[in-house]
Amino acid sequence: MSEAKTFVATTFTEIYERVLVGPLFRPFAEKLVARVAPTPGDSVIDVACGTGIVARVARECLGPEARMVGVDGSPAMLAVALAVDPAIDWRQGNAASLPVGAAEHFTVLTCHQGLQFMPDKLAAIREMRRVLSPGGRLAIATWRSLDDNPGVLELNAVAERHVGPIFDSRHSFGNPDALKCLLVDAGFREVNIETVAHDVRFGDGALFARMNAMAVSGMSEKGRAMNEAERVEIASRVAVESQDVIAKASNNGIFVLPLKTNFAMARI
Repeated sequence: MSEAKTFVATTFTEIYERVLVGPLFRPFAEKLVARVAPTPGDSVIDVACGTGIVARVARECLGPEARMVGVDGSPAMLAVALAVDPAIDWRQGNAASLPVGAAEHFTVLTCHQGLQFMPDKLAAIREMRRVLSPGGRLAIATWRSLDDNPGVLELNAVAERHVGPIFDSRHSFGNPDALKCLLVDAGFREVNIETVAHDVRFGDGALFARMNAMAVSGMSEKGRAMNEAERVEIASRVAVESQDVIAKASNNGIFVLPLKTNFAMARI
């Protein structure tokens, strides 16, 4: 099923949706949804939904009548999500205090690459448990560490020449044992963690390197002090300097980036 709408990308968030979501996030979203296996009658909430790819994939599986909610803290992300698929119930809110009433519950909850950014992870997981029905299923993905994703590590090293040491929060919760303990401590049962790998393919490796540099520049002390124009300029320079990394990992002009993530499945 095709996406509900297309749009002309002008903002960074729209470019993120147009350039990154399809090749980078959708393959993992499809694998995550397949593992949680929603069926007709399930109701789904996707926490830290971003521009909505997991919710859209789940809706493709369940059909247009499915009860589907996406929650994110970023109005810009939600604006793109709404533009792409206005049929889904998009809500702005914090993961530790979800915009879900006491009488509203879901049978499936997903959180794809969002938990690692949450300052109080246990509070967020407990809140996720609160909104699940008895027997409800949880599916969470967090990228493995940078050591397990050396392609990203190499690109980040190029960016660090310009912005200094980077703490890449995208890969900050890659320990599967820590993820399992968190879920058990929050009261989940049947907790299972697996490593899922996928080779992501980009037609424009330099564009990916530029967008990666834009993302990680805000994860360094020097980068946080820069204004937007300075970050854009640095990202362009990083893309040029990443050509050797890109060439080494390219096949027939396609940049191939192997990525590994944790998938956590659990029930209440």
